[in-house]
Amino acid sequence: MGWILPFTVKRRITTNFYRGVVFVMSDVLTKIEIITRPTKFDELRQALAKIGVSGITVTNALGCGFQKGFTELYRGKKKEVDMHERIKVEIVVCEVPVQQVVDTARSVLNTGKPGDGKIFIHELADAIKIRTGDTGCAALN
Repeated sequence: MGWILPFTVKRRITTNFYRGVVFVMSDVLTKIEIITRPTKFDELRQALAKIGVSGITVTNALGCGFQKGFTELYRGKKKEVDMHERIKVEIVVCEVPVQQVVDTARSVLNTGKPGDGKIFIHELADAIKIRTGDTGCAALN
C-alpha cells in the first residue's frame, strides 16, 4: 500500500520508574485505536490474526461525524437519528509493525464511502501485567 505513517516508530531504550524500581524497556509500545462499522468486525479480526495480532479490546460505541443523520419511523413517530453505531477496536503492539496493522485495517475497512472510520495511533509509556508484574512487551504476552 502506498500510505505511510507521518512519523517513524523507532525502537529505543527507555527507563520507567514504578514503586522505586527501574524497569528498562527496549521496545516501543504503540496503541492503535480503530473506530469503524460493526459489520466489518469479523473480517477485521481475521485479518489482524493473520498478521500476528492476538490481543484486542472491542467496545460498542455511538458516533457522529461528517455523515448526515437520517430520519426513521419509530412507533409511528419520526425520529432524527444523528448518532451511528460503531465499534472501537483497541490494539497494543510491540512486535507487530504499526504500519502493517494500519495497512491491514485500511485494506479491510475501506469501502470508499463516508463512515469507514478512523485510526488513531498513540505511543504508550509502559504496560504492566497485573498478575505477574511483567512490564513492556513482556506484559503483552
